[in-house]
Amino acid sequence: MSEARKPANPFRQAEYLLAAHHLRQLPADSGWEVAIAGRSNAGKSSAINVLTGQKSLARTSKTPGRTQQIVIFTVDEERRIADLPGYGYAKVPQDLKAHWQSVMQDYFDTRRSLRGVVLVMDIRHPMKPFDAMMLDWCAQTGLPCHVLMTKADKLKRGPAQSALLKLRKGLPEGASAQVFSARSREGLDQWLRVMNGWYGLADDTPPTADTA
Repeated sequence: MSEARKPANPFRQAEYLLAAHHLRQLPADSGWEVAIAGRSNAGKSSAINVLTGQKSLARTSKTPGRTQQIVIFTVDEERRIADLPGYGYAKVPQDLKAHWQSVMQDYFDTRRSLRGVVLVMDIRHPMKPFDAMMLDWCAQTGLPCHVLMTKADKLKRGPAQSALLKLRKGLPEGASAQVFSARSREGLDQWLRVMNGWYGLADDTPPTADTA
């Protein structure tokens, strides 16, 4: 049997565009935008760097919560990645947390170019209150959400698959999930197929909740 065709990776050409503290600072609300969200210590920046094949496009830090803005990366003239602020672990002032919760709510409610959300969770500590809130926002606005259960290399295959199956049982309609490791690149092809489908770059479509 021939090996499955590897998906194209247009994200290798991604470039930093800007960092916005308010929605009015974002690029024009047109084209295709995919947001990547997650708790501050879930491995979001590492996942973005693996997706784009660039070691330092998204800044990684030993101090979680350094990203306090919406960071925009361009894929091409009409396609963007939005790296959303991470919370739940970072020690930031309460008023800043309140500001970003309001900004994020408005972003999900009003951003017409938003085509999907990638929600990054540490496979060892999934479904914290922040994760549930993000899934709820996606469900309320009818946005597809794809969960990356990161750091899969920290668990053996059996426990990793058990964690994935348990998570999938509780996902709302329109959400899917997979295991992923930035270190080993496990799950990268599956994630690429989801992203390409959302951006209209390939015939591939996002997996259902039952797709491995």
